[in-house]
Amino acid sequence: MAITVGSTTPTTGLLTSMGVGSGLDVATLVDKLVAAKKAPQQNQITNQAAQANTQLSGLGQIGAALSALQSAMASITDGSAFNARTVSTGDKDVLGASAFGTPVSGSYKIEVSQLATSLKASSAAFADGNAKVGTGTLTLTVGDKSMNLDLSDSNNSLAQVRDAINKATDNPGIAATIVTGTDGAHLVLSSTGSGAANGFTVSSTGGDGNLAALHYDAATSSGNALNVITAAQDAEYTIDGIAGHSAGNIVSTAIDGLTLNLVDVGESTLTVANDSSKATSALTNLVNTYNSFVGIYQNLTKYDATSKTAGAMIGDATINGISSTLSRLVGGSANGTSLAALGVSLQVDGTLKLDSDKLTAAMKDGGKLASQLFSGDNGLAAQLNGQLGQWVGDHGTLAGRTDSISQQLKDLTTQQTTLDSRMADLTARYQAQFTALDTLMSKLNSTSSYLQQQFDALNNSNKK
Repeated sequence: MAITVGSTTPTTGLLTSMGVGSGLDVATLVDKLVAAKKAPQQNQITNQAAQANTQLSGLGQIGAALSALQSAMASITDGSAFNARTVSTGDKDVLGASAFGTPVSGSYKIEVSQLATSLKASSAAFADGNAKVGTGTLTLTVGDKSMNLDLSDSNNSLAQVRDAINKATDNPGIAATIVTGTDGAHLVLSSTGSGAANGFTVSSTGGDGNLAALHYDAATSSGNALNVITAAQDAEYTIDGIAGHSAGNIVSTAIDGLTLNLVDVGESTLTVANDSSKATSALTNLVNTYNSFVGIYQNLTKYDATSKTAGAMIGDATINGISSTLSRLVGGSANGTSLAALGVSLQVDGTLKLDSDKLTAAMKDGGKLASQLFSGDNGLAAQLNGQLGQWVGDHGTLAGRTDSISQQLKDLTTQQTTLDSRMADLTARYQAQFTALDTLMSKLNSTSSYLQQQFDALNNSNKK
């Protein structure tokens, strides 16, 4: 009698030896049994991880699109895109100008009759920088500020006086230097500020009286020892016949929102005009970034009936809500007007379209209509930024969703590790069991062979 496990040999009916001798393919058998045991849980983990990663990618795309939209709102929110002005001058050798606020469009005739200058004066010649100037107290004054230098024979050389002026902590606004010519060394004093009010005076008291060589006071007609190189004077100009003056040549208080740069004496026109190019650029950027979001949203939530495949986030309540809110805001009104009034219309496919000609026409009011739409607590900028702030950022809705999915992936990783460990234990147990079975079957196989021989011998004996 033959006992067969697994495949048998047709001629003998004996067990073939694939393991120790029983014919069992232990390794393949164990792999298949473990794989069958593992498959349901493994498929569940794999499918959940794939779905989580797909959602994570989708949220990342949505988040990036919303962040881009948030950035596109910057120049619109602060109004700079709609308040832009071009400023030009007829003669740049006479006048330069720039806008720092929102100047009114118009043209001005400006005549510069005098530029602002700083007082510069020079002493008479001394032998050299080491020559003694004199002793006593030297007082230098600018406006209501002054400093006193106490000079003695130990610190009264021309170079020492220069250094004492420049290093004084209470210097009222005077710079000193030494200019050496063919006649000797001159102490040159200069006001650090321009304009008549920034002129200086120099006087002295006590000592040997030689400090009088540095005396100067523009208010007196005699007793001035310093030679004036440049007088202190204000800039003088007229704007459409209205006289003005300034201590400096950069004037920011003459015309609202404009800074004038007085370059030279002469006449020049100044023209301020609306600049719609920045508004066009800002709104074009807004439209493009919004449409980019719409494209990403539609791709993630579409359903292809032909291939019967669905987008990665079809039916997702979070991004459906975001899309719905954005569509409502850009298609609605704020402060009594809308994007449509600026030439931006909502299309049937959910995208925005900009009509540049209509925007240019709308901007002829200097940006008032655009500012009305976007500005204020109830303006479109506040509404959009408020929603975007809730969705993106470290504490936004998308960040919360992302953190939740990331935690899910961590949990799935833990489940995978646990499953792998259990299957490794199961593999070891099966291997031990089937190896023992293989050994047992090998022994039975040997016994079967012996008995077959005995039966054959007995049959042969009976035939005789």
